[in-house]
Amino acid sequence: MNTLIEVRDLSKTFTLHQQNGVVLNVLRGLNFSVRGGECLVLNGHSGAGKSTLLRTLYGNYLPAGGSIRVQHEGQPLELVGAEPQQVLAVRRQTLGYVSQFLRVIPRVCALDVVMEPALARGWNKVEAKARAELLLTRLNIPQRLWQLAPGTFSGGEQQRINIARGFMVPWPVMLLDEPTASLDDTNGQVVLQLINEAKQAGAALIGIFHDRIAREAVADRHLNMTPLELTAKELLQC
Repeated sequence: MNTLIEVRDLSKTFTLHQQNGVVLNVLRGLNFSVRGGECLVLNGHSGAGKSTLLRTLYGNYLPAGGSIRVQHEGQPLELVGAEPQQVLAVRRQTLGYVSQFLRVIPRVCALDVVMEPALARGWNKVEAKARAELLLTRLNIPQRLWQLAPGTFSGGEQQRINIARGFMVPWPVMLLDEPTASLDDTNGQVVLQLINEAKQAGAALIGIFHDRIAREAVADRHLNMTPLELTAKELLQC
């Protein structure tokens, strides 16, 4: 399959203003690409920059240099330096991101939270509702909770709402930050099934999985990452 995301010479730094402007190099000279139907797993100890890489790819962090090119609506698009409207369009159509945490919207019920990405793409509500209900059922969220706001749910329930939302629509490229964290074995297996279904549908996935069994279940290739310098936490302890 075609390459759907390509990263060249990517770097990211943080400036620690409370430490006299110390510049912390977190990513430097990263190069990789991921094709449709592949899952690239990021390996490395805490502080190696794995989550920073995902947030940089998604546009939450501004790179210090390099290139991030994604296939967006049939054309390559450079995300480094892209206009905000372009980034938002990519997030709506091309680049999905399942983080470790659900950003709860007050008073919005779980079903609507899950449906939102599909409605944003113009799905009709009947179609979106059917897909959301299927995902919530697969992830063992009781039907009595579907009309409640997930702010009162347990951590594991919130994570399953987050995953249902993340897999609500097909994404050409998916970023996965510990999607099986906080889940029991049964629901963790459902998430791995969803990941493999996305691969079979042609998605390119980049993920962090600290659980070895989960890594082995989905990984096609690995990117080994090592800390470049002291982490910010370590610097603050100096």
